[in-house]
Amino acid sequence: MNRAMLPNYRNAVSLTLGCFAILTAACSNSLFKVKPVSELPALPATAASMNVGTITFRASPLLTDEQTQELFESNLQLAGLLPVRLEMTHNGGEAIEIKKLRLKLHDGAGTEWKLISAKSAVSRILKANNIRLYNPNARKTFETEFRAYEFDLKTPFANAERKRQGLIIFQSPKKDPVASPRGLVLSIEGLAQPVTLNLN
Repeated sequence: MNRAMLPNYRNAVSLTLGCFAILTAACSNSLFKVKPVSELPALPATAASMNVGTITFRASPLLTDEQTQELFESNLQLAGLLPVRLEMTHNGGEAIEIKKLRLKLHDGAGTEWKLISAKSAVSRILKANNIRLYNPNARKTFETEFRAYEFDLKTPFANAERKRQGLIIFQSPKKDPVASPRGLVLSIEGLAQPVTLNLN
């Protein structure tokens, strides 16, 4: 490199480092602004509901971009994801083991959607938004905040807890963007009585 080119090279390096610093600072908190779980509004009165004695189930899908943008500043439907809000109310008695529950979602055509973890959903969101370069801490923060919404299917459900809610996330059959699926039915197996909730 000759001396005449040196100032231009230094300017380019400085500009690149400056842009990198701005990008790093902007992404140091989280990749997306996630609404705190504590601010999640109550399930709508129209949510599908079924009482099976010791537990009452209620569920409602997040079908629109506006709904997921409000919570996660991200379009989950574009990523081929359908989040379903699930609420369980304990109606009294002993703690209920729920880790063996099997949750299945079918659409009007009878096609089964795949239940995935919140961690897998984060990977799908990043891929759908073409986010390849990011601050690792920002991704970790986003993943932690996103996973806070995940419905806990591992801890026994005790009467003292009274109510548990969260998201269960399904992936579209071909990983295609979700576009107004009809006839969605959530099935919950593993209890003495099977649960069927017609979501829309």
